[in-house]
Amino acid sequence: MSDAMIQVRGFLLHITHYDPAWNANKDKEEPFNLDIGLQVIDAMAEAGLNLLMIDPKDGVRYKRHPELARHYSQDIGILSALRERAEKHGIETAIKLNFSQSAKHRHNDWFRPHNDLFDSPEYFKLAFEVIDELLGVVKPPRFFHVGMDEDHDRSYGQYVDAIKALHAGLSERKLRTLIWNDSACWWRQSAVHKDKSLAAEKAVPRDVIHVLWDYEDWDKDVALRRIREAGFDLWGAPGGKPDLVATMRDRLLAVGGSGILLTSWVPCVPSRKDALLSRIRSCGPACSR
Repeated sequence: MSDAMIQVRGFLLHITHYDPAWNANKDKEEPFNLDIGLQVIDAMAEAGLNLLMIDPKDGVRYKRHPELARHYSQDIGILSALRERAEKHGIETAIKLNFSQSAKHRHNDWFRPHNDLFDSPEYFKLAFEVIDELLGVVKPPRFFHVGMDEDHDRSYGQYVDAIKALHAGLSERKLRTLIWNDSACWWRQSAVHKDKSLAAEKAVPRDVIHVLWDYEDWDKDVALRRIREAGFDLWGAPGGKPDLVATMRDRLLAVGGSGILLTSWVPCVPSRKDALLSRIRSCGPACSR
């Protein structure tokens, strides 16, 4: 077996999140716990991970856009504390927001009330004001993840155009754009998401990094090979089972993929501390050979 190693081995840490399960508890959501977040980074270092992807959304207060603050939002300085702990361990930082449009999944509700502007020039102007404030605090050297999974509300052309607009602004800021790639999804209702990812593969700039999420080994290696053959850098998001992480790792290495992004869709609060640390300790080592 080859001694090659996945170059980027990351963990996605939510300051907050938006999906149907999280949204049901938004009125009672606890704020992000910084002490546990720092323990997560320490565990990442022990597990051999080298990228912290911070997902702040409206979990922090923005100076330029105070209207985005919610009851659980905290001072944006907590992101500096996370970056500094990561730097102490030699772990790179990156940022993730989500600009998907879907009345069902509501990944972009963090941007309320501006999400209703729907890809207008004003929408992207406001989006990059938020992005720039985050860049000033987190200072990511290479990567910015713009989400874009489970988009219902855009047409295929609008979906591609939105990625291109976000990519153009991030390229001006010398950052690589990452997007979720939904094309491994297999359930019937996901077909529209899968087809939009296939449309993006044909039309978005080739320096966009596709992060294929496949939490149950739905697709085997079909999508991985197709994305690489189209000329894109490729990461995988294999979910929370160590055996599937190892399978994704080997398949990525076989096609020249360069990254794994571990995910845990739970809040960083005391009641979920053990779940977060367990995910890192069980799955982190499986990212490496």
